[in-house]
This record gives sequence, structure tokens and C-alpha cells, in this order.
Amino acid sequence: MSKQSRIESLHRRHSTLDAKIHDEGHRPMPDQRVLMSLKLQKLRVKEEMDRLRSAI
Repeated sequence: MSKQSRIESLHRRHSTLDAKIHDEGHRPMPDQRVLMSLKLQKLRVKEEMDRLRSAI
């Protein structure tokens, strides 16, 4: 997989996580552990994208 393909894949994953965070946050009783886990995953994906972009 090329770097650009990997970045695009990570971007899609980042968007998916963002939507899950939004959905969980707007539930009547959001689960804070789930939100924290999703946000941590999103941060890791963003860091990976940034790392790949700086290596191009």
C-alpha cells in the first residue's frame, strides 16, 4: 500500500471515528469510557496521518 493510499484509508477511519464520537456524545446518557476510547483512537489515527504526511 502506498503512503498516499494509507493516508486516505486513515482519513476515512478518522471520519468514521468522528461520527461515532458525535453519535455517542449525543445519546441521552453518553458512556464516558466509550467516548474516551474513541477520542484516543481518533488522536492516534491523526498522529499516524501527520507522521506519514511529514515523511512524503
